[in-house]
Amino acid sequence: MTQNVPPGIDFSNDPLLQGRNFSYLDTQLKRLGGPNFTHLPINAPKCPMHNFQQDGHMAMRNPVGRANYQPNSHGEGPRESPTRGYRHLAAEEQGQKVRARPESFADHYSQARQFFISQTGAEQRHIASALTFELSKVEIPAIRERMVSHLLNIDETLATTVAQKLGLQSMPEPADAAMPTRQDLDASPALSIVERGPKRFEGRKLGILVTDGVDRKLLIALTKAIAAEKANVELIAPKVSGVTADDGSFIAANHMIDGGPSVLFDAVVLLTSHQAIDDLVKEATARDFVADAFQHCKYIGFHQSAMPLLGKAGVADQLDEGTIELTASKAIAAFVEELGKLRVWGREPSLKLGQASPPLA
Repeated sequence: MTQNVPPGIDFSNDPLLQGRNFSYLDTQLKRLGGPNFTHLPINAPKCPMHNFQQDGHMAMRNPVGRANYQPNSHGEGPRESPTRGYRHLAAEEQGQKVRARPESFADHYSQARQFFISQTGAEQRHIASALTFELSKVEIPAIRERMVSHLLNIDETLATTVAQKLGLQSMPEPADAAMPTRQDLDASPALSIVERGPKRFEGRKLGILVTDGVDRKLLIALTKAIAAEKANVELIAPKVSGVTADDGSFIAANHMIDGGPSVLFDAVVLLTSHQAIDDLVKEATARDFVADAFQHCKYIGFHQSAMPLLGKAGVADQLDEGTIELTASKAIAAFVEELGKLRVWGREPSLKLGQASPPLA
């Protein structure tokens, strides 16, 4: 924190720094319930500093002696040195010291506009959905309209989308702005999380739903391909003990389907079998496993036997580039390569309300 500096170092008169010093000190006091945060090793100076501070909440050490004040009759404890002790820098100041803000402080919308136009289409939809969700909790309609009036100064499409999702009957006038929104700030890909994404599946987790009769060779090939990407695999099965593969071998599972929903994984695969699919389709959590993964725009790999489950989840007639049938090693390689994109954002408009169309009057 900025306020915790080695003794002997002082602060400049920068007003923002001074504000942070007060805020951070207050934060430390509240986190630990007292002033002894400097006793924590991460906050303590390497060279021991001697003072009379003692006791208090979370004190980790106390000075030895009868007197905790100075001057004292016992001659104990540290004393200041008028010649060698610390003194504040006698800086020379010029000009007037006033309470004033730059004119740019009155520009409330330009940065917000630049941020919004820098997002991908999917991210813009997420922003509109987030605004809609929060404003839907506002009980006073006038406040919802007031917020939409501010959004009009940022982006008209964003404002119209939120207004339509909120059910506004008409668009309000744009809010009064102290300064007009700048239109010369170009979009910056650096502001987009998707544009700056890792473009790889490393460190992510693939959840594989397996059943009795699973193709062991296909499972092994997929597991090796994911391991080569430095990603993780966990198996989900109808029973937590595991399943019996097509070659008679037993494969242990990590999760029971009831306790291993697809929200735990970055992508999922359905390695089922024809002999077990009828029972799996009857399991509500298995249907939710697929439906949630699809709704969350995750990549879904599947064995051909899983088609009834995809149908029961309501997605069989919506298969897209993010739902990939795994038949052989070549298909597995293509699937793993796609996983680096992390999400199938092109699927989202078909699942949720998108931009307002037609615009409100």
